[in-house]
Amino acid sequence: MIHDAGAKSAPAPGVVVVTGGGRGIGAATARLAARRGYAVCVNFLAHRAAADATVAAIVRDGGRAIAVAADVAKEADVVRLFDEARARLGPVTALVNNAGILERQMRLDEMPVERFQRIFATNVIGAILCAREAVRRMSTRHGGSGGAIVNVSSVAATLGAPGEYVDYAASKGAIESLTIGLAREVAAEGIRVNAVRPGVIYTDIHASGGEPGRVERVKASLPMGRGGDPEEVARAILWLLGEEASYSTGTFIDVSGGR
Repeated sequence: MIHDAGAKSAPAPGVVVVTGGGRGIGAATARLAARRGYAVCVNFLAHRAAADATVAAIVRDGGRAIAVAADVAKEADVVRLFDEARARLGPVTALVNNAGILERQMRLDEMPVERFQRIFATNVIGAILCAREAVRRMSTRHGGSGGAIVNVSSVAATLGAPGEYVDYAASKGAIESLTIGLAREVAAEGIRVNAVRPGVIYTDIHASGGEPGRVERVKASLPMGRGGDPEEVARAILWLLGEEASYSTGTFIDVSGGR
């Protein structure tokens, strides 16, 4: 093996903001991003202990990370989140729009309007606000150096989640439209926008739907016969963020066991 003393090492990937980064897919993504060289801003809303634990794990492994509390459904919080990431870590070069909620399984005709407002405030308005702030900072049109956005959708966007959470599925359908439209809007400005569609993954979100054991109930019906791990989704997200996906924008990766 020949060592080229004049060879330059690859530049660090930069700074990534991971919304909902304290638990589940978000935490797995934050940890993997740190291992890939990113400085990580771990956003959280209510679960400070989980976000702090994710940051502590990254720091123990020699990475750089901070935890920032912010409600992505509130514009002022989102602006502050990105400003704090910039001030403490450096220019933001990547966003993982992961924050999302769902509520108890029920039919659409049983759901109150307040539920729709909560779901769409976080899952749709929150994602759009975060994407807007990322573009304002990363776009070459605004003096940035480019970057990448990965939105976390769901196979529910294509399946509809009948009898469980049609409203959540509809919110993820909006995320898919956002992904396609924004990808085309900013493609010439150095920003790639893609999405992943997780399937039935072992995370705490199923407890929010009133069925903590949902993965065990449905896994036999999946082509691969098992639920997925958050790390499997994180690997797809990091691929889309990285240079290996340099010619991919406006596209989707299903991480759903064939569902």
